[in-house]
Amino acid sequence: MNDAPDDPLPAPDAIRKIIHVDMDAFYASVEQRDNPELRGRPVAVGGQHRGVVAAASYEARKFGVKSAMPSVTAKRRCPDLIFVKPRFEAYREVSHRIRAIFADYTPLIEPLSLDEAYLDVTEDLKGIGIATEIAKEIRARIRAETGLTASAGVSYNKFLAKLASDQNKPDGLCVIPPGKGEAFVAGLPVRRFHGVGPRTAERMAALGISTGADLHAQSIAFLAHNFGSSGQYYYNLARGICHRQVKPDRPWKSIGAEDTFFDDLREEAALVAELDRISHTVWRRIAERGITGRTVTLKVKYQDFRIKTRARSLDRPVAGREEFLEIGCALLRTLLPPEKGIRLLGLTLSNLSEGESSDGPRAMELPLPLLTG
Repeated sequence: MNDAPDDPLPAPDAIRKIIHVDMDAFYASVEQRDNPELRGRPVAVGGQHRGVVAAASYEARKFGVKSAMPSVTAKRRCPDLIFVKPRFEAYREVSHRIRAIFADYTPLIEPLSLDEAYLDVTEDLKGIGIATEIAKEIRARIRAETGLTASAGVSYNKFLAKLASDQNKPDGLCVIPPGKGEAFVAGLPVRRFHGVGPRTAERMAALGISTGADLHAQSIAFLAHNFGSSGQYYYNLARGICHRQVKPDRPWKSIGAEDTFFDDLREEAALVAELDRISHTVWRRIAERGITGRTVTLKVKYQDFRIKTRARSLDRPVAGREEFLEIGCALLRTLLPPEKGIRLLGLTLSNLSEGESSDGPRAMELPLPLLTG
């Protein structure tokens, strides 16, 4: 992605006021709002017979249904589950209305997806001066103007604000003031930390690291040895430290995802299965943003940390997730059998355009999660 535009940002050493707003079960909540028959019932957005759950209502979550879960598994867990097809145009329209609310308070807005964003309100446009009061006002306006609920986290950096927004879901507010971040983080499982994916959490658990306190007890040398360049980042997280600034209006150069495996992989079937899973994550993000792309890039990291990439560009946008995965698998097969065990795979779509049509079906209906609340 490009660097942030030249908007004024607070000095790095200033105590910042950051809000993370996360809509509650956004896709499913929009469907329940627009269809009274769905209210109070377990709802999953996604395909019933094929694909995975893109979002689940809180009524469905009580049965263990969650985003990224195969639809057949979701139906098994909740026989009364109601599947509805995604309506991304409707979700985008609501998202635009919510971002217009944000813009009344600050120009420093960093959307992460249709349903969540960071706001830097260190200097707010209304002169309210208190981030907690701003968050309360924003949440009240979202409810009044869209009929939906949002949860918010307020803190002095992005990492803590995001943790806080998830703390009292749904329809909740959590504030982590300066001086309290390290203690707040200590009692949380590391799997909740932004930047610690499922595989990394498994690896940490194998090293005896399950909570923020466990992570805090490790030295930088130990973390660097086990997690490479991410070691310093994890060391800081355990202390409630995050230097990332809110970066508004960032144009997307590419959209991708990657995962590090707990055990190195060599077999084609296992590698293809991982690519399939990664492709769902990437395509959800692509669908949320309503964009297309022409270039697929595969990233492979071997057990000795050497990295190879392979790419293929089309003369038209990639038609859908299936073609995205198909190209990724073809690129992978040029590297098989692997010369060493593979510890990481990644898939990325680039050469992006917004709203461009392709000669084939667009297949922008996402069969997966995001990610959210």
